[in-house]
Amino acid sequence: MVDILTLTVADGPSAFGLDSYQWVSIAMLILIGIFVWKKVPGMITGGLDNKIAEIKQQLDEAKALRAEAEVLRDEYAAKIAGAEKDAEAMMEGAGREADAILAKAEADSEAMVARRKRMAEDKIAAAEREAIDGVRASAANAAAAASRSLIADKHDGAADKVLADEIIGSL
Repeated sequence: MVDILTLTVADGPSAFGLDSYQWVSIAMLILIGIFVWKKVPGMITGGLDNKIAEIKQQLDEAKALRAEAEVLRDEYAAKIAGAEKDAEAMMEGAGREADAILAKAEADSEAMVARRKRMAEDKIAAAEREAIDGVRASAANAAAAASRSLIADKHDGAADKVLADEIIGSL
């Protein structure tokens, strides 16, 4: 029986006086030669170079997109700040407007109270004038009635004749 550990490479198959490991080495040299002749390493490095260039291009695009995104972020941050300032200005304007409306309403109500007070005073003054005119008319009627009765009592037909003669004489 043959011990497995004691077998050597020389015991294996051989052709043209070359052992199997030598044939594998020659096959590898031929394969490497064909690769060099067909410029496979150049194609591999060219492919790698192309891949590197593509990755660089993608990185450059990513950098450009990032820069653009930062510009947009800054622009929108500025717009937000502007909108906040506009909102504050609107709030201040609305507060001033509300104060102005309140002041106008107070002034209008004071003017309306003053107008109504004047109208009431005018009505009272008109009622006083009416009452005074009524009293004067009553006094005049009473005086006329009293003078009629006095004249009727103290003035007779002879006195009328004298008065009529004086008036005719003066014409």
